[in-house]
Amino acid sequence: MKTKKISIVLPVFNEANSLPLLWQRLDAVIKQSAYPFEVIFVDDGSHDQTTEILYDIQNKNAGVVKFVRLSRNFGHQQALTCGIESALGQAVILMDADLQDTPEALPNLIAKWEEGFEVVYAIRTDRKEFFIKRWAFSAFYRLQAKMIEIKLPLDAGIFSIMDKKVVDQLKSMGERNRYLPGLRGFTGFKQTGIKIERGARHAGEPKVSLAKLFKLAMDGIFSMSYVPLRLANYLGLCIASGSFVIALWALYTKFFTDQASPGWSSNLAGTFFIGGVQLVFLGILGEYLGRIYDEVKGRPYYIIDQKVGFEEDHAS
Repeated sequence: MKTKKISIVLPVFNEANSLPLLWQRLDAVIKQSAYPFEVIFVDDGSHDQTTEILYDIQNKNAGVVKFVRLSRNFGHQQALTCGIESALGQAVILMDADLQDTPEALPNLIAKWEEGFEVVYAIRTDRKEFFIKRWAFSAFYRLQAKMIEIKLPLDAGIFSIMDKKVVDQLKSMGERNRYLPGLRGFTGFKQTGIKIERGARHAGEPKVSLAKLFKLAMDGIFSMSYVPLRLANYLGLCIASGSFVIALWALYTKFFTDQASPGWSSNLAGTFFIGGVQLVFLGILGEYLGRIYDEVKGRPYYIIDQKVGFEEDHAS
């Protein structure tokens, strides 16, 4: 038995139908490993039978399974952060609890970590979602790669293993609009990816709504890039240059030709265009200001209602 403990962090929200099979498959992987494990479930304000099932799993597997119940639903990234900050392992594995991140792939991640990589992330292949959603994810990763200065892998979400030195850096980052794959890439260190087939969701509908996915995508761009702000400068210069050319043309037609200058319709179209551009960039400024406002308020990123299975940690 190897002495280095590995922590597994799983955020859960209304996953009562998936948890029994998830634990069955995860427990089988853990028992075949040479490492000691702690498995930390973070109940993100579930209102089905998730909490009761977690109590039962923890009671039957005390010493391995722990869980944290948050006071309400704070969100996926918040629940992950809570688990990261509660983990004590020399390495931390992040994965979702809906069985799309397959437990059987954990040995592959661990093997790469043993080779000396501080971060090993899963490159998702053969996603099982509706094709429009697959296209949206693919487009987001590629757009993000063009807009941020640090290099982030394509098609890699939270499913990963991180060494303690990386986890310690993540714990020190206090920002509230977090995009963990981006922060993970920001830390640097020795990183690599392995291709892992994305499993199908075991039961129920996805718990992260389209609105929350859009918010996460915005965090992934606005928290990692200044390009949207720079676009305002570039577009402003283009519009100003175009307006200057149009003004020269209008003066030329007035004084050197017999042609009449365009009427009110072209002026109105130009006004609407410039007004629309201004509103778009006011919205972009609002995104950045809203994030600054969140930081200034300094509210807790999550609130813990209950922690179960951590008694031995406090005793030691």
